[in-house]
Amino acid sequence: MTADGATGRVTRRRVRTRANLLRAAFSVFAAKGFGHVSIEEVCEAAGYSRGAFYSNFASLDELFFALYVERAELIAEQVSGALALDGPDLDVPAAVDRVTEALLLDRDWLLVKTDFLVHAARDPDVARGLLEHRARLRRAIADRLARARGHTALPAVLGDADGAAHAVVAAYDGVTTQLLLDRDVVRARAWLKQLLTALLTDGGAEPDPRGRGGGRGRSPWTPTS
Repeated sequence: MTADGATGRVTRRRVRTRANLLRAAFSVFAAKGFGHVSIEEVCEAAGYSRGAFYSNFASLDELFFALYVERAELIAEQVSGALALDGPDLDVPAAVDRVTEALLLDRDWLLVKTDFLVHAARDPDVARGLLEHRARLRRAIADRLARARGHTALPAVLGDADGAAHAVVAAYDGVTTQLLLDRDVVRARAWLKQLLTALLTDGGAEPDPRGRGGGRGRSPWTPTS
């Protein structure tokens, strides 16, 4: 066996160990909450020693942030992927349907994320990292909206694509907070769809006398049926 072969085997084992620790930590954090979990509990849930933990993470904070990054990047991919399917023109109702169906609305993840937000609010270093990852999600959304803007108008009240991206993320935050309390995923998806459609269409347009919402001044974002 060559040294390269041995290194590859160690690397694969390390990747698997890290993934197992993250999966176990997610389960323990969701059940007990960050601040009530020890490294020993994570190791026990994953079936590893403290040595295996410290070979992958320096602390529970680092593990928690790695977990957050993993999920946040998944959400960014879901949103940007759903918005990218229309080409230069953006069919808002269809895009909103795709986004709301694709978005991760797992209550256990929301519990973990909320714990992390509270933890970050008390630690400026962690807060800076969290703000950067939230900014990355907004940039992915803003980039898609900006590319559509030459073909499809944004509601003026939002200012620009970055303002619209902030509004989209704020709507998601609000709906998921409610979901934590009422546990109604179906309602959360329906409410998120309503909010995003309202945000990304021109609510100031005059109503169509035929009841279709497409009267004088209708923005190209507004659905016609």
